[in-house]
Amino acid sequence: MAGFGWKLHGDGKTIRPGEVVLPGERMAMPITIGIGAQHVVAMFGATFLVPLLTGFDPATTLFFTGVGTIIFILVTSGRLPSYLGSSFALLAPIGAVTGYVAGGGEALDPHKAALAQGGVIAVGALLAVVGVIVHFAGARWIDRIMPPVVTGAIVSLIGFNLAPAAWNNVKTAPVTAVVTIVAILLVTVLFKGIIGRLSILIGVIIGYITAVLRHEVDFTAVAQAGYVGLPSFRAPAFDLSLLGLFIPVVLVLIAENVGHVKSVSAMTGEQLDDITGRALFSDGVSTVLAGFGGGSGTTTYAENIGVMAATRVYSTAAYIVAALIALTLSMFPKFGALIATIPAGVLGGAATVLYGMIGMLGVRIWVQNRVDFSDPVNLNTAAVAMIVAIANYTWMVGDMTFEGIALGSFSAIIIYHVMRAIARWRGTSQEAATPASAPGGAELTGDLVRDPEL
Repeated sequence: MAGFGWKLHGDGKTIRPGEVVLPGERMAMPITIGIGAQHVVAMFGATFLVPLLTGFDPATTLFFTGVGTIIFILVTSGRLPSYLGSSFALLAPIGAVTGYVAGGGEALDPHKAALAQGGVIAVGALLAVVGVIVHFAGARWIDRIMPPVVTGAIVSLIGFNLAPAAWNNVKTAPVTAVVTIVAILLVTVLFKGIIGRLSILIGVIIGYITAVLRHEVDFTAVAQAGYVGLPSFRAPAFDLSLLGLFIPVVLVLIAENVGHVKSVSAMTGEQLDDITGRALFSDGVSTVLAGFGGGSGTTTYAENIGVMAATRVYSTAAYIVAALIALTLSMFPKFGALIATIPAGVLGGAATVLYGMIGMLGVRIWVQNRVDFSDPVNLNTAAVAMIVAIANYTWMVGDMTFEGIALGSFSAIIIYHVMRAIARWRGTSQEAATPASAPGGAELTGDLVRDPEL
């Protein structure tokens, strides 16, 4: 690992009080491997839920998160620590295309799944293009297009738009779902440090045990699966009429990546703005590769910020280890088959917390950036966008379909800028002075928001 240029931190075994292990440093090999394994555990709870909720193969998704993480570390020259896990922002458009209901008893339609993959590829390609633009033009224009009121609205509406999907799973096994929800909530408040941050994973395990005891789990597929083998790759298909469902997701992925750069910069004390474009580009390339092979789109993960905060180790070497562990696990079909046995009740319980969390974290962006809702421009921006998404408004333009998340996202951007421009022109603006870099107060990453001080 020294060949990649990581410098050994001190003696490689201890971290003095007040010190942090910087991205370009590493600990001794056993410690680095141990921290890498922690990163796998931290990302696992959220990462495997995405393929389970969309019907995609868990092993394939895990494989591409490993590949994507390695690409991310290499493209950013080992300066930006992050694991690229599955993005929840793509759940709604994938579900809209495939019509798949987790635990509904019907198998995923291969052709519809392939079409969804085409949408994922489009998202990744556009994100990569944005990354190139940001690399040469800078990222300040992103803050201008998506100020906190817009970013918060887009994050919130994605979570709340998914609420019906959570209920569809919960109602299949309400007892198991409630146990899962309660377990996640209790673990969050009963434990500190890394255990508390793994509440979703631990809650799912408790819910899974409950489902087994209630005879809701079928292990037939596990018995039939092989011990060693490649993931189930699947070729994509393309339909331009579906792009309206997917393209708005790029806005969320941009916000997640930019927020991740800002937060890691604040936590490590290193200036990382110059690699924002490379972060966006590498996440875009990772998402494209995942789409071509049958995996979910990727994004930077806040769950792993918790591991770094707990260990004070920001070494990107640990993420290479995490990626290699994920790749190894994806080569065990029985492991993937076991993950796929998680029943609808457990998924519904976890989704209830996660989707609601995504929705409320958008609200948190407003709070942390002191968005003034006495200003009618801010109020109407959020109000219209949220209703459009929650009610899942649908608009057909020729062969192209735009649904709640797309229409809500575009509404937030258009309403804010048009109303703001008119208000300033007419002298009716009630906007308050805003901080120079409001988005830096919180990190939107991995579908979660974290304070830089964590």
